Amino acid sequence: MNHDDFKFEPVRGLPEALPEGEHILWQGRPSARRLAWEALSLPWVMGYFALLAIWRVGVSSTRLPMAEALLHAVPFLVIGAVCCIVLCALAFVQSRATVYTLTNKRVAMRIGAALTMTLNLPYTQIGSASLSARSSGHGTVAFEILGDTRLSYAMTWPHIRPWHMARTQPALRCIPDAAEVAEIFAEAAEIRTNMPQIARGPELAIAAE
Repeated sequence: MNHDDFKFEPVRGLPEALPEGEHILWQGRPSARRLAWEALSLPWVMGYFALLAIWRVGVSSTRLPMAEALLHAVPFLVIGAVCCIVLCALAFVQSRATVYTLTNKRVAMRIGAALTMTLNLPYTQIGSASLSARSSGHGTVAFEILGDTRLSYAMTWPHIRPWHMARTQPALRCIPDAAEVAEIFAEAAEIRTNMPQIARGPELAIAAE
């Protein structure tokens, strides 16, 4: 039997139906492979256990035959493989639970595998955006939030710009065709911010689910 944990969503990736005059321009999610590689530091973990294995073989080879010394690296390689599998599984779960949405009025981010929440970032509350793209086309689009609003680094990780902890910047992390998505955002944000605005109090919202 098929089961959808997000069946309650009136619109995929959004906690409520879109208001009149708002429409979706783009939706996507992080690449699980890129998320494991970049956000979960998979290559560093692999390198760490590889170095441990090499060190153990080097130490053991000073008093044992090389064939026997090589066997001493096996536990480190097995533990390293298990850790890598766990990181890849975490990246897959995070990717499947995430939906990034660009509308003509805001950026919406449904994030979190265990505790799901939705960040609503109106274009009028975004000061600037930065694009970090790879040769594969994957990349991250991060947003600098205006005003005194603070987002928790721990609660929004890994959907944030790395190492920006004082002023956490939510981000569309490890998405395919990042440059095209950045263009869609730039055009929509320019149109939206050039429109006359009616102040109705703080618009930046976090909806817990």
